[in-house]
Amino acid sequence: MSSPSEYYRSLPPVTKAYGVLCLMTTTAYYLNLFSYTVISMSYVHVLKQFQVWRLVTNFFFIAPFSTYFGLRFLMLARYGVLLEKGPFKQRTADFLWMMIFGALSLLVINMIPMFQWWFLAPSMVFMILYVWSREVPNSQITFFGLVTIQGVYLPWVLLGLDLIFNNPLKPDIMGILAGHLYYFLAVLYPLSGRKNILKTPLWVYP
Repeated sequence: MSSPSEYYRSLPPVTKAYGVLCLMTTTAYYLNLFSYTVISMSYVHVLKQFQVWRLVTNFFFIAPFSTYFGLRFLMLARYGVLLEKGPFKQRTADFLWMMIFGALSLLVINMIPMFQWWFLAPSMVFMILYVWSREVPNSQITFFGLVTIQGVYLPWVLLGLDLIFNNPLKPDIMGILAGHLYYFLAVLYPLSGRKNILKTPLWVYP
């Protein structure tokens, strides 16, 4: 069994960096180092007061420390790592580009009144989960040692559980939309014989 430090060093770079930033942001909020209203997503503040940092900072606050935060953070640690180490193995730039495209897509979706949300980090996590479920659809997922489902159904099962436990559904739905858009443009569209219009730009590569 590996030690915590060995586990940390074994994490892939993009998922590790994003997870650390999310954890640090929530910790700083818990220590009252800032108010969440300063980093939340608000197009009114962005356009009228030029608070452009909100376009980025809202992606690093999942929630205050809570069961909801814990579950979303575990989803990132589990499926972000599996995705980056699996289908995106040795394709760090492509994985980073997926997250950048996902963030831009979520910002556009967030402009729609019915999808407006203060923080898009939960949606980003759900998008990563959705892409994993499409990349590895036949993976077997067991819930509580009782029920086994295929990976492709995992986002929908978790969406249903959020409905049952009265958790917000908008972040999940937005993540599914962004994830499906990415998967369609990056995988399904090229497989149909058309040009890959979502090729990773050169500036993303180290």
